[in-house]
Amino acid sequence: MPDRRAVLTGLGVVSPLGIGVDDTFQALLDGASGLRTFDLFDPGNFPVTFAGQIQDFSARRFVPKSYRKAVKVMARDIEIVVAAADQAFRNADLETRGTSDGEEMTVPAKRIGCNIGAGLICTELNELGVAINTAVKDGKFDYKLWGETGINNLTPLWLLKYLPNMLSCHVTIIHNARGPSNCITCGDASGHLATAEAAMYIMRNTADVAISGGAESKINPMGLLRQGLLGRLCTTRNDRPTEAIRPFDADADGTTVGEGGGLVIVEELEHARQRGARIYAEVAGFGAACDPAGIEIEKATAGNLGLAVRNAMTMAGVTADDVDAIFTQGTGVPGEDLAEAVAWKSALGERTASIPAYSYTAAMGTLYAGTAGMQLALAGKAIEAGKLPPTRNHTQPAEGCELSVAAEARNLDLNCVVCAAFTVGGQSGAVVLKKV
Repeated sequence: MPDRRAVLTGLGVVSPLGIGVDDTFQALLDGASGLRTFDLFDPGNFPVTFAGQIQDFSARRFVPKSYRKAVKVMARDIEIVVAAADQAFRNADLETRGTSDGEEMTVPAKRIGCNIGAGLICTELNELGVAINTAVKDGKFDYKLWGETGINNLTPLWLLKYLPNMLSCHVTIIHNARGPSNCITCGDASGHLATAEAAMYIMRNTADVAISGGAESKINPMGLLRQGLLGRLCTTRNDRPTEAIRPFDADADGTTVGEGGGLVIVEELEHARQRGARIYAEVAGFGAACDPAGIEIEKATAGNLGLAVRNAMTMAGVTADDVDAIFTQGTGVPGEDLAEAVAWKSALGERTASIPAYSYTAAMGTLYAGTAGMQLALAGKAIEAGKLPPTRNHTQPAEGCELSVAAEARNLDLNCVVCAAFTVGGQSGAVVLKKV
């Protein structure tokens, strides 16, 4: 164990169930669903018309007045992460220039780090399409015409809306975080990998505080189209969206897209104690892995998740007997759920079937780069509350899915929780949280 220990002192959530970790966690405990027919664009003839959409949302409410003009050059992914960051810093009771009108800061700017997971942000087709249409000649796209006039029909700051690193960029500017900063684009596992790196900032004494996690919105035509082509979407329950996604269930037949983000404040333990911070849990261990089979898109893989979990547990110095709960992905895609369940069993052995397991996907949809960050924020809250929410729509375990998933909330003494996520592309990440 390093001399400097990393703990979670702030949780920030923006989800289809609400803004803030308390509201979202309570909604999950109540068995609520954030899946509904979406209206961010006209679904037209898409085979899926429902998603986990955040309602009545704009980042303008979560940035200083002096920064509101910048919201115009934020893609929806960026707006989500900016709001989640505001929630995380407030939840940690850390004053930054983004959460206070004054100049005083709880932590020196150069000791605040940032590492945020992001997706490959989809451009807004109405912006790009109009410009492209001005470069069409005789019914065909003309590269010369595009270079001469077409590209000039895009705003000069257009690209800054869609670079993945802009999530970290806006958060560090707003909160005057001048310590180490990075952006990780590894799909659903991004938040775990980002938090692992943020914890290393703390352990290596390059920062005293860091914000990490991830956010993404896939509710756009390209996002929905790609997931449909991969055969991952549930196309049979458009009339029953709240019943559609069924993690590890015998009646599962696909997932849907969602949007959201989870960010956590990672802080050095003694630093947190000295300022009287609330400590949710310690980042006790973390691991990463990959699976070359991930490049075979038609073959379900959990990204060697079992290895990532084992590595995280080894670093944390825990065994399967120490684990009180696991936060799973549970996409509701049958092959993926089976691959994930097998991976968990490879890491936890015969205890797997008796360790309480949880997935929030049925209530929010798949959050992609927001997946792991949401897991960590909810796990931190679950440790504090001593409660594990119900996994919606789970009635009968699918064959081979030997996980202790429950459709009702459970009161538990959570001292050690393992969170893990994987990507269709074959990467995985895991984090062990322990009560301090």
